[in-house]
Amino acid sequence: MAKYEMLYLLNNDLTDEGKAAEVEKYENVVKSMNGAVVSTDKWGTKKTAYPIQFKNEAYFVLMTFEADAAVLNELERVASIDGDLLRRMITKIN
Repeated sequence: MAKYEMLYLLNNDLTDEGKAAEVEKYENVVKSMNGAVVSTDKWGTKKTAYPIQFKNEAYFVLMTFEADAAVLNELERVASIDGDLLRRMITKIN
């Protein structure tokens, strides 16, 4: 299994419970496919460099995990249909 980081930006208009549910959803995707979540760093609300969907602030989360390549495809699939996810980026860590 390789080690990856997923940085994603959530809609800041979500409640605290909604943000926690979104974070848990992405952790569960990794865990359900025999991956391991190493850490989840909630950076909190930050100003974005440019407006994203007419919003200037987003809730930033960095999740580090170990998984197979199939997990990346599932994360991309789930993220692409999630209306509360503004941006995401998955990178491989050496």
